[in-house]
Amino acid sequence: MSAEQVSGLCEQLVKAVTVIMDPASTQRYRLEALKFCEEFKEKCPICVPCGLKLAEKTQTAIVRHFGLQILEHVVKYRWNNMPRLEKVYLKNNVMGLISSGTQSILEEESHIKDVLSRIVVEMIKREWPQHWPDMLKELDTLSKQGETQTELVMFILLRLAEDVVTFQTLPTQRRRDIQQTLTQNMEKIFSFLLTALQQNVNKYRCMKTDLSQEPKAQANCRVGIAALNTLAGYIDWVALSHITADNCKLLEMLCLLLNEPELQVGAAECLLIAVSRKGKLEDRKPLMVLFGDVAMHCILSAAQTADGEGLVEKHYVFLKRLCQVLCALGSQLCALLGSDCDVETPANFGKYLESFLAFTTHPSQFLRSSTQITWGALFRHEVLSRDPLLLAVVPKYLRASMTNLVKVGFPSKADSPSCEYSRFDFDSDEDFNAFFNSFRAQQGEVIRMACRLDPLTGFQMAGEWLKYQLTAPVDTGPMNSKTGEGLCSIFSPSFVQWDAMTFFSESVISQMFRTMDKDEIPVNDGIDLLQLVLNFETKDPLILSCVLTNVSALFPFVTYRPEYLPQVLSKLFASVTFEVVEESKAPRTRAVKNVRRHACSSIIKMCRDYPQLVLPNFEMLYNHVKQLLSNELLLTQMEKCALMEALVLISNQFKDYERQKAFLEELMAPVAGLWLSPEMQRVLSDPEAFISYVGADNKIADPLLEDPSGLNRSRISFCVYTILGVVKRARWPAATEEAKAGGFFLGYLPSGTPMYRNPCTEQVLKLFDNLLALIRTHNNLYMPEMVARLGDTFAKALDMLEVEKNAILGLPQPLLELYDSPVYKTVLERMQGFFCTLYDNCFHILGNAGPSMQQDFYTVEGLATQLLSSAFNNLNNIPDYRLRPMLRVFVKPLVLSCPAEYYETLVCPMLGPLFTYLHMRLSQKWQVINQRSMLCEDDAADDNPESQEMLEEQLVRLLTREVMDLATVCCVSKKGVEQNTTAAVDGDDDEAMATEVTPPANAELTELGKCLMKQEDVCTAVLITAYTSLSWKDTLSCQRTTTQLCWPLLKQVLPGNLLPDAVSWFFTSVLKGLQVHGQHDGCMAALVHLAFQIYEALRPRYGELKAVMEQIPDIQLDSLEQFDSKLLNPTLQKVADKRRKDHFKRLISGCIGKPIGEQFRKEVHIRNLPSLFKKVKPSLETDVLENEDGEGFNVLFEP
Repeated sequence: MSAEQVSGLCEQLVKAVTVIMDPASTQRYRLEALKFCEEFKEKCPICVPCGLKLAEKTQTAIVRHFGLQILEHVVKYRWNNMPRLEKVYLKNNVMGLISSGTQSILEEESHIKDVLSRIVVEMIKREWPQHWPDMLKELDTLSKQGETQTELVMFILLRLAEDVVTFQTLPTQRRRDIQQTLTQNMEKIFSFLLTALQQNVNKYRCMKTDLSQEPKAQANCRVGIAALNTLAGYIDWVALSHITADNCKLLEMLCLLLNEPELQVGAAECLLIAVSRKGKLEDRKPLMVLFGDVAMHCILSAAQTADGEGLVEKHYVFLKRLCQVLCALGSQLCALLGSDCDVETPANFGKYLESFLAFTTHPSQFLRSSTQITWGALFRHEVLSRDPLLLAVVPKYLRASMTNLVKVGFPSKADSPSCEYSRFDFDSDEDFNAFFNSFRAQQGEVIRMACRLDPLTGFQMAGEWLKYQLTAPVDTGPMNSKTGEGLCSIFSPSFVQWDAMTFFSESVISQMFRTMDKDEIPVNDGIDLLQLVLNFETKDPLILSCVLTNVSALFPFVTYRPEYLPQVLSKLFASVTFEVVEESKAPRTRAVKNVRRHACSSIIKMCRDYPQLVLPNFEMLYNHVKQLLSNELLLTQMEKCALMEALVLISNQFKDYERQKAFLEELMAPVAGLWLSPEMQRVLSDPEAFISYVGADNKIADPLLEDPSGLNRSRISFCVYTILGVVKRARWPAATEEAKAGGFFLGYLPSGTPMYRNPCTEQVLKLFDNLLALIRTHNNLYMPEMVARLGDTFAKALDMLEVEKNAILGLPQPLLELYDSPVYKTVLERMQGFFCTLYDNCFHILGNAGPSMQQDFYTVEGLATQLLSSAFNNLNNIPDYRLRPMLRVFVKPLVLSCPAEYYETLVCPMLGPLFTYLHMRLSQKWQVINQRSMLCEDDAADDNPESQEMLEEQLVRLLTREVMDLATVCCVSKKGVEQNTTAAVDGDDDEAMATEVTPPANAELTELGKCLMKQEDVCTAVLITAYTSLSWKDTLSCQRTTTQLCWPLLKQVLPGNLLPDAVSWFFTSVLKGLQVHGQHDGCMAALVHLAFQIYEALRPRYGELKAVMEQIPDIQLDSLEQFDSKLLNPTLQKVADKRRKDHFKRLISGCIGKPIGEQFRKEVHIRNLPSLFKKVKPSLETDVLENEDGEGFNVLFEP
C-alpha cells in the first residue's frame, strides 16, 4: 500500500462526499457518489489509512466526519478479522486524534466530537477490560491535557454507560464483563467526574466576570456541562452509596449549581435522577439531606430567580425540572416516613410545602398539574396527613384549586397569563383541552383527599363561591353563543367560572357526606344553599346545566329535610322542557339538548339513589310525567323514556308484584296500543313499508327544515325506548324475604339458583314478536335491492354518522362546534341518527331481556330459532359497524347471564352458526386487507380512498377484537358483563401492549365453554378462528387471544384423537403469528410461550411437529436434536422451565418477525472475551489475561 494510493483514493472520496452534501447535485450524481462511498467502506482493504487521512485537522468538517465514520465502520464490522497490529495501530491513532487531532473545545463541531467518542466506545466494547486493562488510565492521562480532551473523555464515558447499561446494545457476556468492571472502578470514575466538575466550575466562576478571559471561561463551562451530562448517565444505576458518599458531597454540589445560569438545567437533571432513585429504603435515607437548610435555600432561590425573569424557554424548562425535583423529594419523604427507617418529619417541611404551593399557583397550567400526584400522596400519607403543617396548607391548597379549576390558558387566546406558557406546552387548543380535562379529573381526586382532612373548610369555600356566582352579573365575553344573543359560549368568562365552581362544589360536598358523621353535617347551611340554587332563574343553557349539577350535589341535604323534595322536582321538571326561545321551530343546539338530558338524568339518578325518599311523592311525580307525555311534540322520545324510567325505578319500591304489574300495564298501555296496531305490524314486518313509513324513500327539497315523516319515526323510537327503559329498570326486591312477601319469588332452579318473576314480563313478551320483526326488517334494509329504494336525499341514510367515524379514527372533536351546533344539521343526519339509535336500542333490549326476565325469557318457545331468523338474518350485508354493537350489547350479555340449564336449548344452537359465520367473514376481510397492503401502489379512484380504507381496516380490527372477546368470555374467563359494554371505542388501547405475558396458569374452560366444545361445529369454528386470528394484523387481539384463549381451547381437545395435520396446522398458525407480530415484545413473548406449550405437550405423540420445526429458516438442526432428545427422554432430569423455554426460543428465532428498521440492518458481531477470573480480582491494572487462542500475549493494547 503506497502513500500515493491512499492520497488518490482520498481525493476521490472527498469529491464523492462533496457531491453527496452539495444541494445542487443531481440525484443521479448523488446516488453514484453514495454508492462509491458505501462500496469503499465495505470492500476497500486500506480503509484505516484513508479514514485517518480524511480525519486530519486540515480537512473540512464534512470530510473529517466522513473519515471518522469510515473508522467507526471498520471497528464495528471488520474488527474480528483485523490483525492484532492493525488494531493497535488504529487504536493509537484514534487516541492521538483525541490528544491532538481536533480543534479546540469551542471551535470543534459537535458531530465530530460525537463520532470520535463513538469510535473509542466501539473499541472498548470489543476489548475492555481483558485486552485493554489500562483504558481508564489512558483516558485519565488524556483528560490532563486540557478542556478539549476532558470533554471528549466525558463523551466517551457517557456513551459507554448508555450502550452498556441503558440501551444494552451488546451481547450478554460482554455487557456483564463491562458493567462489572465499571462497577468495580466506579469510585475512581465518580471521583474523576466530580473533580473535573468542581475544578472547571471553580475556574469558570473566577473567570466569567473578566471579559478578557471569556473564551477560557466558556471552555470550562463546556466541560462542566459535559460532566453533568455524563453524571446523569451514571446516577441512574450506580450504587446509591456513590451518590451519597462524602456526606452527600455530590448532592451538595448539584444544589449549589442550581444558581449558576449556564449549568443549572444540567444540575437539576442530575438532582432529579438522584432523588427519583428507587431501591432499599435504608440506602435512600441520606437523600433526606435535601430537606436541609442549604439545599432548600438553593432550590427555592433558584426557583424564584428563574421565575422572576419572565417567560424565557430556558428558564421555564429549568422551572419544570425543579418542580419535578420537589415532587420526587415528596415521594421519597412519603416512602421513608413511617417505615422502619427511623426518619423524622424534616424541620423544613413547612418551607417545602410553601415552595411546593408556589408551583401549584404558578400561571403555567403544566406546572400546576405536575404537583397534583405529590399533593395526593401527602394528603393520603398516614403520618404526614396528621401533621399540623400539612393541615394548615389544606385551605391554601383548596383556595389554589379554585383558581386552577378555571379552564383558561388556551394557546390561541390571550385572556390569561397561562396562555403564554401554554404556547410552549401545547400544539393546539384541542391538545390543551384534552390535557386540561385529565388535569381537572386529577384535581378532583386530590380535592376529595384534602377534604377528608378538613371537610368543613372545603364546604364553606364551596358555599361562598356558589353564592358569589349566583349574584355575579353574566359576562359572555367577546364570543357570543350561536344558540342565542347574550348567551354564553364555552369560552365565556361567566361559564368558565360557573363550570369550575360546579366541579369544586361537587367534589367537596360528596366528600363531606362520606367523611363526616351524620350529626355533624351542616344541614341548615346546605339547605340555605339549595334554596338559593332552586330560586335562581337563567335562560342560559350552559349556566343552567351547571345549576342542575349543583342541585344534584346538594340533594343529599334533602334526606334530612324531605319537605324540600317537591321544590327540587319542580325545578328539574321545568328544565326537562327547557327552550331558549319558546315554541321555536329551529333545530335545538347541543347545549339546549344537554340541559334537557341533564334534567332527565338528574331525575333518574334521584329515583335510583333515593327511591325511599321519593316514594311518598310518587303520585305527584306520576302526574307531572303524564302531563308532559300528553303533548306528543313537547319532548323527544329519549326524554319521554327517561321520565318513564324514573317512574319504573320508584315502582320497584312498591314491593308488591300485582300493584307494580298493574302500574306497568297502565304506563305501557299507549305503547302497546301503538306497537300492536295493524298498521304498525305491517310497517314493522315489511322492509318496503318501513322505508316508506319513516320517510327514507323521499326526495326532500329543503333538507334543513322539511321532514314530513319525523312524527312517524318518533312513534317507533318512543315504543322501542319505552320497552328498553322498562326491561332495564323493572326489578324484583333485592332481599329474598321481601321478594317472597311481595309475590315475586317462584322457587329454585335445579342448580339452587332462586327464580323470580319480573312484573314487566307479561307486558314485554306481548310486544316481543313485533320487536323481532323490526330487527329482521332492519337487517333486511341492508339488502342491495332495499338500499336502492332509499330516496336521493337519504341514499346514505344507513351509513355511519360523522361523529362515529371520528371516534373510530380517533379524531378530536372541534371544541366550539360541540355546543353551538344543532344536534343534527340536516334531515339526512337525523335519519342516520334514527337508524343507528334504533338498531342499538333493539339489541340493548335483547341483551337486557335475559337478566331482566330470566327463565320467562329463556323458555320462550323456539327462542333460538326466532333469534337466528331475526337478529342473525342477512348478516352478509350487515356492515361491520352494525355487527360490532350487536355482538357487544346483545350476544355477550345474553350468553353471560344465561343459566346452565338453557345452554343446550338456547346458547349452543345460536353460537354454533354464529361462530362459523364470523370466522368466514373475518377471514375474508383480513384477506382483502392483506392483499391491499401488497398492492398498495395501485391508486384507487375514490373520492377519499385513504381515509375510507383506514376506517374499514380499523373497523375490521375492532370487530375482530369484539369476536375474540366474545369467544374468550364464552369459553374461558368469567369477565364481568360490563367489561366492554361501556367503552365506546377501544381504539386508544393500541399502544397499551403489556409485555408481561405468562398466561394465568388456571385459565380453565367455563361450563359453557365445555358445552360448546362438545358440539363439533362450534368447537371447530372457535378453535380455527382463535388460531387463524394470530396472524391477522391486530396486535391487541393477537395478544389477548394468545394469552387467554388458545391454550385452554386446545387443551380441551387434546384427550381426543387429533389428526396429525390438525396438530401441525395449530403449531404452524402460532409460528405464522410470530412472523407477523414478533416485532412487538408483548405478542412475541406470549406467542413463544404458546408455541412452547404446544410443542412440549404434543411432540411426544406427533413426530410431525419436528418436521414443522425443521422448515424454520436458519434452524440449527443439531440444537433441535438435542432439545428433542431431552424432551422425549423421560428419565433425564428436567432442565428448569426458563432454560428450556430460552432454548426453544433460540430454535424458532428464524420465524420471529423483526421491526422494519431492523430487517435490513447489517449485523454487528461482538465476540466474547475470555471470562474474567472468578477468584478475588486483583486491581485490573495488574491483571494479566490470556487471549482466546491461548497464545499468552498479555494484553492487546499495551500502555
